[in-house]
Amino acid sequence: MSPRGWDAPSDLTKAPAEVPDPATTPVPAALRAEIEAHMANYPDRRSATLPALAAAQRVHGWCSPEAIEQVACVMAVTPAYLESVASFYDMLETAPVPAHSVYVCTNISCSLCGADEIYAQLQAACRERGEGQINVRSFECLGACDIAPMASVDGVYVGPLRKADVPRLIDDILAGAPVLPKKQLVRRLVADPRANSREFPEHPAEGAGGAMAANPDIAPGGAAPSPSIEGDRPGPTAPLEDL
Repeated sequence: MSPRGWDAPSDLTKAPAEVPDPATTPVPAALRAEIEAHMANYPDRRSATLPALAAAQRVHGWCSPEAIEQVACVMAVTPAYLESVASFYDMLETAPVPAHSVYVCTNISCSLCGADEIYAQLQAACRERGEGQINVRSFECLGACDIAPMASVDGVYVGPLRKADVPRLIDDILAGAPVLPKKQLVRRLVADPRANSREFPEHPAEGAGGAMAANPDIAPGGAAPSPSIEGDRPGPTAPLEDL
């Protein structure tokens, strides 16, 4: 793992960096437009630091000195300010990394469900087949305990994972294919029939006896209408409130 900011000493011999000069700092037009769009969302432009750095990382592959310089130029802040933020957040890389990132959650829920073994298996598999192409890291928590053990593969949440999924996961990454599509969180059935976007279309009925076929309120190929909600009605007072 690359050193984070809190265990990398400062170079006190360097001269203080100033805000980069727009006249001498070339910035890709698409990156500039994205950063400016993020800045427009906040009253203080510095609030756009995280999405701006993430945008630059997608362009450069990591928060390189050139990437930092470009973001600083557009945001009119010093590179040092951006470096202090980039070195704090784990998903912002401050050293070159492979093109693909796999973050395996090893927090309590995932760990109890076997995440540590899956993490070790992924590391071994990448050493054998994906060396230099896949960055595998353990992660403290990715906030998807309902699909534990899980991982984020280039930002796509997949789970619950099993050891048998590891070879297919590596195959999909190296082939540039959707990773474990049946286990992607974004494709799971949810209560809201309009939750999935056009990029991830609604799930088809699960056969003739599926849930959609059994529900007369769902037209073929359509979504169930949202139930009308008349509002909450007051219920009995909770016991503790009577004390």
